Amino acid sequence: MTRLVDVVAARRSWSRVTADAPTHEDLLPLVAASARVADHSALRPWRLLELRGSAREKLGKAIAKAEGDDSPSSKPLRASLLIAIVVSLKKNSKVPAWEQEAVASGVAHMLSLLLYDAGWGVLWRTGSYTRSKPVRKMHKLGKNEYLLGWLYVGGIPENAKTGSRKPIDAESLIREL
Repeated sequence: MTRLVDVVAARRSWSRVTADAPTHEDLLPLVAASARVADHSALRPWRLLELRGSAREKLGKAIAKAEGDDSPSSKPLRASLLIAIVVSLKKNSKVPAWEQEAVASGVAHMLSLLLYDAGWGVLWRTGSYTRSKPVRKMHKLGKNEYLLGWLYVGGIPENAKTGSRKPIDAESLIREL
């Protein structure tokens, strides 16, 4: 049985993936598990949007508009499934906006780990256009919402090089107070 620490330690970003992708039904248990991140007052200040097929093309047009380009961006076509991570702020006197964004980030990262553990290649993409009006409009975001980016999800190519990763010097990252 694989231990969680081994899965997390082996995680990497996959900039190239195959056209294979998990189905909506495949995603449901992973999203449910991702929702178990620490969430002060259980606000669930986030939501996820699946972008497949023509939705990716619409995103390419929105990115082009945001960047002032005439041709649609091909970036959203690099994976057959994109999962948009939306921060959906809730009014709450105990839980500030930064903490709600941290929850949404936690959900995105947890989902990327679960997708990796399920055998999928994942890359979290961002860009300045995530906060642009055309991209906001394309995602139908509310006034209390903004986009953290997208998880690009697909199959891991058979001939993919896993590459070497530098070891992490944990001792340099943690100190006693």
